[in-house]
Amino acid sequence: MTDLALDATGLERYARHVIMDEVGPEGQKRLLDGHVVVVGAGGLGSPVVQYLAAAGVGRIGIIDDDRVERSNLQRQVIHGEGDLGRPKVESAAERVADLNPDIRVDAHETRLTAETAPDLLAGADVVVDASDNFATRYLCNDFCALEGIPLSHGAIYRFEGQATTFENDGEGPCYRCLFPDAPEPGTVPNCATTGVLGVLPGTVGTIQATEAVKYLLGVGDLLDGRLLTYDAMGLSFETVEIARNPACPVCGEDPEIESIRDVSYEGRCTVPAD
Repeated sequence: MTDLALDATGLERYARHVIMDEVGPEGQKRLLDGHVVVVGAGGLGSPVVQYLAAAGVGRIGIIDDDRVERSNLQRQVIHGEGDLGRPKVESAAERVADLNPDIRVDAHETRLTAETAPDLLAGADVVVDASDNFATRYLCNDFCALEGIPLSHGAIYRFEGQATTFENDGEGPCYRCLFPDAPEPGTVPNCATTGVLGVLPGTVGTIQATEAVKYLLGVGDLLDGRLLTYDAMGLSFETVEIARNPACPVCGEDPEIESIRDVSYEGRCTVPAD
């Protein structure tokens, strides 16, 4: 456990947690001792980072190589007009410091790659994939599945979102059990060309933050083995079961992928043919 004690200020800050039987002082200390890495400081990352910080997750890593643009502000609520042109990780870290000075932020202004992932993700209790591209999603999945690190996944498109959690405990599925390969490049449009409802990532990102907090506390049922889909137009949720795939290239019975170095994270994110 961390040496950070719940002094009078901490008890006041986290009072609504401490009075809950499911959290209490010990649970709050587990959060303060927690280490979560968030990949992406955009639409999904904005609510994830802020709610993790507010909840008292003691160490938060933030990975993003982008800078704030005005078109981001419609949905990336951790940034503001005064942050235009700044690195997103810098703006996000400043917001965390203002929200909760208890929190240590590791701000990494870089892209997650097969070369950087071992240093940036190793040691995390949970990784939250708040990215917006398939290469990063598959890289997060493969590294976490191989290292046994729980992964919270979220994705958004126009009025629709999805979220799930992969505990990576050797029993449940991983992202490749659901989608073995990435789509062909150019076949799936992004929000820059199709748009996205500004409030949508707030809903999905908050679910991801909830999963991370529950995991650190050891309470409730995670979405492991279940894909939660959200339709903002109909304001409806559906849950689809995800089975572990024995032929999965990363967590199956005879995996092709034994290291992230085996994969080309371009195109379909597969093992290159010999």
